[in-house]
Amino acid sequence: MLTSEQIPAAQDSNRPVSHSPVQLSFLDRFFKLRENGTDVRTELLAGLTTFLTMAYIIFVNPSILGDAGMPKDAVFVATCVAAAIGTMIMGLYANYPMALAPGMGLNAYFTYAVVKGMGIPWEAALGAVFISGCLFVAVSVFKLREMIVNGIPRSIRTAITVGIGLFLGLIALKNSGIVVANPATMVGIGDLHKPQPILAILGFFLIVALDRYRIKGSILIGILSVTVLSFFFAGNTFHGVVSMPPSLDPTLFKLDIMGALSVGILNVVLVFFLVELFDATGTLMGVASRAGLLVNGKMERLNKALLADSTAIVAGSFLGTSSTTAYIESAAGVEAGGRTGLTAVAVGLLFLACLFIAPLASVVPFCATAPALFYVSCLMLRELVEIDWTDTTESVPAAITALLMPFTYSIATGVAFGFIAFAVLKLLSGRAKEVKVIVWLIAGVFLFKFIYLGAG
Repeated sequence: MLTSEQIPAAQDSNRPVSHSPVQLSFLDRFFKLRENGTDVRTELLAGLTTFLTMAYIIFVNPSILGDAGMPKDAVFVATCVAAAIGTMIMGLYANYPMALAPGMGLNAYFTYAVVKGMGIPWEAALGAVFISGCLFVAVSVFKLREMIVNGIPRSIRTAITVGIGLFLGLIALKNSGIVVANPATMVGIGDLHKPQPILAILGFFLIVALDRYRIKGSILIGILSVTVLSFFFAGNTFHGVVSMPPSLDPTLFKLDIMGALSVGILNVVLVFFLVELFDATGTLMGVASRAGLLVNGKMERLNKALLADSTAIVAGSFLGTSSTTAYIESAAGVEAGGRTGLTAVAVGLLFLACLFIAPLASVVPFCATAPALFYVSCLMLRELVEIDWTDTTESVPAAITALLMPFTYSIATGVAFGFIAFAVLKLLSGRAKEVKVIVWLIAGVFLFKFIYLGAG
């Protein structure tokens, strides 16, 4: 997900609206529609717009977590339900037009770094998600968020987003067959005569072109288009579109909290927590700014919004999915006029409706989801302009953070070396006073982990 700095200034889309006092009295009072210059029709259309721009996650998330050995059908259900729960809480409790779903980047870290890279069972990885969600709840309840976020250097926050983008890009290229393992050079180009990489390339160009023309749901359209082509050119088979939802039992309450409490994955919990915190805060502030919902530069109900986010993380771990977070795609609904929680409620209901299209989700191939991953990766790299390249004590730790994520195939390693490098370089350059206490603590935790527990 992207941060608030990526979002351009919004044009004011408020306009006078008329209401029926009899028909809208309850909704008007509950969501404060008139106070926010909106109406039911505008909010529902905004909800549909947001949903179309982020619905790709119901296909991408089962694909990624399926690589971790999790049952794809159950993950599909968990994805829809977790997104619905988080988004409905955001709408009904915080009254903001923001949608939530399992986060891109965090799902890749869950699968490729934690489960496949460290050999940790997916049940224990879900336990780590649960613990990070509980920490997030505590930070929100005790209003410690601002202290932690302000204590982390902006260069490191930016580099984490960029690094996750590079990591997603590598995964997308690998899944599509464009990049393959090479014993001589570590990586090399795949066989571009095969249908899968060709379809992935076509899908990527289609997504970018549609987005350039501001067509809503460009990523979703790209995924579905490549899926259709895969039936003709890549040996895919059609199993229908509509059915009753699959069973959630294979992943429901399967998290292993005791396994996650082992010291060996302390860094996993820390990375989940830090990325969740930065992701949620940046996205929420950015979308609220675009909607004109900031008062003196602050969100009046930020803690409520963060509680909705953290509660969704905990709920998702019980259901069987990686961390849930606020989606920057919510800005599309805001641009369409969404200003209240009614927009979020509409998105939540649409996610629940998706439970009945499991057959369609099960036939979406890697070559259809890879273009979506790669496009999200490209968007995340825009953060590079936020780094102060004239100050090497800022830019070098940022570069280390971003580069080590894909090159070590681990978000945790990139974050760890970034914090350590920042603290060390500031100390050696006589600028130790610029390092906040929280940075020393995080760098110390990671250094302890490397020295006494190894780099696994």
